[in-house]
Amino acid sequence: MSTILTINNLTKKFGYLTAVNDLSFTIEKGNVYGILGPNGSGKSTTLGIVLNVVNKTSGDFQWFDGTVSTHEALKKVGAIIERPNFYPYMSAEQNLKLVCKIKEVPYDKIREKLELVGLLDRKDDKFRTYSLGMKQRLAIASALLNDPEILILDEPTNGLDPQGIHQIRSLIKEIASRGTTILLASHLLDEVEKVCSHVVILRKGKKLYSGRVDEMIASHGYFVLQSNDQEKLISLLEDHQAFGRINRDNGLITAFLNEPLEASDLNKLVFEKGLVLSHLVKRKESLEEQFLTLTEDQSN
Repeated sequence: MSTILTINNLTKKFGYLTAVNDLSFTIEKGNVYGILGPNGSGKSTTLGIVLNVVNKTSGDFQWFDGTVSTHEALKKVGAIIERPNFYPYMSAEQNLKLVCKIKEVPYDKIREKLELVGLLDRKDDKFRTYSLGMKQRLAIASALLNDPEILILDEPTNGLDPQGIHQIRSLIKEIASRGTTILLASHLLDEVEKVCSHVVILRKGKKLYSGRVDEMIASHGYFVLQSNDQEKLISLLEDHQAFGRINRDNGLITAFLNEPLEASDLNKLVFEKGLVLSHLVKRKESLEEQFLTLTEDQSN
């Protein structure tokens, strides 16, 4: 699998503020990557650096195999890092013709890309008549005109209604299925879980996790428990090697597993210790719970 982008120890400081802190990760061809983190975590700054619109303080990055300049490499990149910026009094097709001239792309790409984003029937309508979701889809069509090897999107569903969010997410999946690598920045866990194959989690410019989404959520899960003696139950769980973090909330105990353990085996174990469970549910850990675990570990 070929490498699209390699980031090595990238750091960006704005005065006393370190926006990106010694960041390293690699993007391989054919995957959908999410840079996930709250506002201010360094997502947009990272994208700005690799797109040559923000100067790095230290570290390095390489596009493709590193044998081409960033300027040349960016001709194979499509990106939307700000709100769509088209002429409001011109039609979608007229706006895309201007982009074709700038990118030196033939006009025959326009129909293909408008069809992909579901706007072919609105190609003659003025940009100002478009909804926010349609404007975003037109921007994606524009970014795809040069058939880029990678499409970069910064918060692609920001400000959209539920229908618009669904359309953009479906479109991202469709583009990815056609072989285009995608890198998107998002503060939405739900977005990354539904759309991305890989995730890089940032907090205050530092990387907390980098890897496959399915591997991150392929934990052994957790139990939600209640018994006739909660203190004794917590003591038993803390002494058992299968359990890691244990939380107590609203009369229920949540016990996270470090290794596989079936509900029937746990029930038998606690019964043999003289405890009766009035509540026993086993669940898989979501990306949100993993994310919260990571960020809690960092803040302690």
